[in-house]
Amino acid sequence: MKRLKLIVNRLALLSIFFMSLVHDSAMGQSDKLVVGGKVTDSESGEGLIGVTILVKELKAKGVITDANGEYRIALPKGNYTLSYNFIGYETINQSVSGSGTVQKNVSMSLSSSELDEVVVKAEREDKNVRSTTVSVVSISPKDLEDVPVLFGEKDVLKTIQLMPGVQSAGEGSSGFYVRGGDAGQNLLLLDEATVYNASHLMGFFSVFNSEALEDVNLYKGGIPAQYGGRISSVMDVRMRESSVEDFGGAGGIGLISSNLMLETPFDNNKGSVFVAGRRTYADVFTAFSNDPAISDTKLYFYDLNMKADYKINDNNRVYVSGYLGEDRMGITQFGLDWGNKTATLGWDHAFNDHLYMNTSLVLSNYDYNIKVDQINISSTINTYTFKQQYDWGISDNFDLKFGWDISYSEFGMGDLKASDDSGMNDFNVPDRITSEGGVFVSANTRFSDKLFAEYGIRYSGFAALGEGTFHTFDDEGDVINSEYYGKGEIAQYYGGLEPRINVTYMLTETSSLKASYNRMRQYNHLLSNSGTSLPTDLWIPSSNNIAPEIGDQVSLGYYRNFSDNKYEFSTEAYYKEMKNVIDYRTGAELGLNEYIEGDLLYGDGRAYGLEMYVKKKTGRLTGWISYTLSKSERQFDDIDGGVWFPSRQDRRHDFSITSIYKINERMKLSANWVYYTGNAITYPSGKYYINGQPVPYYSERNGYRMPDYHRLDIGLNIENKNYKIRIDPETGKSEKVNKRVESGWNFSLYNAYGRKNAYMITFEEKEGGEEGEMIANKISLFSFLPSVSYYFRF
Repeated sequence: MKRLKLIVNRLALLSIFFMSLVHDSAMGQSDKLVVGGKVTDSESGEGLIGVTILVKELKAKGVITDANGEYRIALPKGNYTLSYNFIGYETINQSVSGSGTVQKNVSMSLSSSELDEVVVKAEREDKNVRSTTVSVVSISPKDLEDVPVLFGEKDVLKTIQLMPGVQSAGEGSSGFYVRGGDAGQNLLLLDEATVYNASHLMGFFSVFNSEALEDVNLYKGGIPAQYGGRISSVMDVRMRESSVEDFGGAGGIGLISSNLMLETPFDNNKGSVFVAGRRTYADVFTAFSNDPAISDTKLYFYDLNMKADYKINDNNRVYVSGYLGEDRMGITQFGLDWGNKTATLGWDHAFNDHLYMNTSLVLSNYDYNIKVDQINISSTINTYTFKQQYDWGISDNFDLKFGWDISYSEFGMGDLKASDDSGMNDFNVPDRITSEGGVFVSANTRFSDKLFAEYGIRYSGFAALGEGTFHTFDDEGDVINSEYYGKGEIAQYYGGLEPRINVTYMLTETSSLKASYNRMRQYNHLLSNSGTSLPTDLWIPSSNNIAPEIGDQVSLGYYRNFSDNKYEFSTEAYYKEMKNVIDYRTGAELGLNEYIEGDLLYGDGRAYGLEMYVKKKTGRLTGWISYTLSKSERQFDDIDGGVWFPSRQDRRHDFSITSIYKINERMKLSANWVYYTGNAITYPSGKYYINGQPVPYYSERNGYRMPDYHRLDIGLNIENKNYKIRIDPETGKSEKVNKRVESGWNFSLYNAYGRKNAYMITFEEKEGGEEGEMIANKISLFSFLPSVSYYFRF
């Protein structure tokens, strides 16, 4: 415990030292003109993300608004013209002059001309070429509007699976793999809170309600130094900010689910709040059945999102956000419930025009409960996190970020409670208590007009804490030693450095080369017998037996835009090494097993591949093509004699086409076509008999393949977008403005040509065949699945 306190104290002292140093240095910069403010939509009052603000007098000088629609740019003192540009909006020019700090808030109006573009992300048009970010997928709610999806429910995780390097974990599943990694190697953050299981209805929906989202960034590689804890990817999901201008809302009604979002300002527009809710209602219809087995069935989920923010003054803003989601499944004597809860309390503070701080207190909870007759099995995870991050704009060509975080987690490994009549005794697997922290520093430097880099380093540390008994196992999985640690005592400590670097070199004005390297450490691990994440899969922290997983990844990419940024093209090659990856012994019991660590195996992994991406951004026909050629392997001394074998995420080819055609101003037709190589899987190679009972024989791990997968989805979006004409009193020009209420219909057909893709393969003895002759049965889920939904905004 003393060592843990020492780590916390050092992190706090380091943070104070940096803050003092930066504050004193930045105060000396008085020869600058610093322009800042917020860019909003003239109708809704919402901040606009990704507005490009260019300085006409300075070539290649500009800035992009952040997730709140805010911006700041430092210039040498003088006279300038700022040009505010955003696709679909009228360009605005503003003059600024002198030195010191100037506040420029800008309200932008929709363009009066008809829009031809379908925006994949609101950002600078050539940001993909010029930015230092590498291997990043960015998605906004606008991306989801026209893409045909399962059950008509817009889902950011389903859309991400259409991008290169990201693989679906299975038919209809919201689970995904990134560059050959496991599902448990992806860190999912919702307003900085860890989401341990992102699935609703066994994965057919995700916990991310599109009406509640502002921005999503998935880092496949080149992961910035402020992130840690997973070795495969980081998906940072941010909830939307509500309107600070007026009361409004949005919602939708579908075949199996509906949602509603409401937002309003308060305290003279200093603050705002939104609430979004969603629920399925299959249980409403089953309740009318005359069959008790059906009428008593529970099968639904609900979730709630909330965020409120308040601007105290120009230098201080506070916000609170939260998520609550629950799933309920119940059939006769069986029930399974699970859910997530998150809460974030944040404070943004500006020390001066160059130095900003964000402080956050975060809570994350995940739990599940299984009921079988008179037996209840439950598990829970609670994580509490405190973090600070500082952003220091030292000069026009050099920005610095630094900060620290520390978390405390309680892992409930499983409890069994039985009634007196069940004939069983209560049983509890001892909980695990851990603490994890990190400190980082990262710089973004413009070395010249052609060379930019983002580089940094993170130190992460982890402690497995008492109170409890820690066992040590031999190579056969048997206990050879047990040692008790008191409450707060450190039973095991791990830590290490995690360097990160991204480099961009501009070949021409429209093309660049990008390279990256990052090392990540993962201290919490997901144990799963399935190909996708189930609610009952077990999260287990590192211990004296389980070392942290370590991932090293390098990537090299070529980025090119064509026809005045109308087309984007990129290709990336990557290589990833993984150490201390976890698998399980044959016959391992993953649930309610106090000695589970003795049933685990530890080995290495590697993955490498080539990704290609082409996107058309403007015109009546827009969309993108994604292709990934890859290989993913694992090696364990106790599996297949120590030879490398394909991981279950190994897919040689993964290909998708997404297209959106604008028929007219109100109608859009869209389609997806997806193809990928079948997953590697372990099938029995034969069987033998013991005492007359058949026993399957397995010759090699993941030595077989599921059938290749492909399907076509189509969708039609019809907007009831009415306009009113507004005359500008100064110029006399007329422009179209959206009316207060908008609505529309979405029709989609999932698996349009009825392909019976394999969801599962089972084996059984062939009836009438020779003794021991087996046949394989393919189980499919969906064929010709139509859906319709109605949506509205006001």
